[in-house]
Amino acid sequence: MEAGHDKERVPVSLNKERKTALIETHKTHEGDTGSPEVQIALLSERIDYLTEHFKTHAKDHHSRQGLLKIVGKRRRLLDYLKSTDPQRYQGIIRKLGIRK
Repeated sequence: MEAGHDKERVPVSLNKERKTALIETHKTHEGDTGSPEVQIALLSERIDYLTEHFKTHAKDHHSRQGLLKIVGKRRRLLDYLKSTDPQRYQGIIRKLGIRK
């Protein structure tokens, strides 16, 4: 292993246990892994992780570009949910604490 690349210390943004917990919390029915609520929750978790990452790695522009793509995808999912089911939209906004 190269110096400075210790895999033990690298934080994982979304490990399996955390992802499973998010899916369990936001699923709309049994076996649900792809509803807009679940997708928005997973994307929000990644956005939070990357936001913290940039506090220490301000010049990481490649990851910043990825963050912008994730934010756009979440925005599109929220817009879809708002147009199809405003109650579910309000619920997920309230549950995740997303402002708007």
